[in-house]
Amino acid sequence: MKIAEKGELTVLSQEILERLESYVSGGEKIFSTSSFQTQSLPLLHIISESGLDIPVYFTNTGFLHAETISFAEYVSELLDLQLIQLYPDIPKVNQLNHEGRFLYTSDPDFCCHLNKIAPLERILYENDIWVNGVRADQSPARANLSEEQQGKHNCKRYHPMLYWNSKLIYNYRKLHSLPEHPLEKQGYFSVGCEPCTSK
Repeated sequence: MKIAEKGELTVLSQEILERLESYVSGGEKIFSTSSFQTQSLPLLHIISESGLDIPVYFTNTGFLHAETISFAEYVSELLDLQLIQLYPDIPKVNQLNHEGRFLYTSDPDFCCHLNKIAPLERILYENDIWVNGVRADQSPARANLSEEQQGKHNCKRYHPMLYWNSKLIYNYRKLHSLPEHPLEKQGYFSVGCEPCTSK
C-alpha cells in the first residue's frame, strides 16, 4: 500500500473519530448497527478505536447463516465491541402466509420489516444518533443520502462511510489486518439472511 493511501485512510478515520467524539461530548446518546459483513469491519474498527461507549446492535433475524452469527461474535471479541443482539418480536410460527410457507417466499419486503426493521424501532426512540455504515456506491437510493440527516423518531442518522469505496474498504482492512467473513471465500459477495442470499 502506498504512503499516500495510508495517509488518506488516517485522515478519513480521524474525521470519523472526531465526529463521534463531538456527539458524545455534546451529550447525545449514540449507537451503531452492523450486519457483520466484511465491508462492515472498517467502521467497527474505528468505533473500537474511539474508546467511546457506543453499543453495536446486531439483528439476528432467525434466518441468518450460522457463519454470520459466529463471525459477529468473533469480531466483537477481537475488537472488544459492546455487542447487543436484537431479535424479532413476532415468532416464526406467526410469519407464515396463507399457504403455510414463510413470508420470504411471497412477501420478502414484509419479512424484512418484521425481522430487520421492527426490532430496531425501540432503539431509535431511545437514542439521538444512529451511526450507520451505508455507502453511496451500494445503490442509487443510498447515493442520494447525506452524510448526516434526520431519521425516524427524531433520531439523526450519521453515515461516516458514505463516500468510501471498495478500494478504501479493502485497504483499511489490509492496513489493520481485519478478517474476512468466511462465506466470502465461498463466493458470496453480499451475505444477508440465508433464504435471500445467493452467490
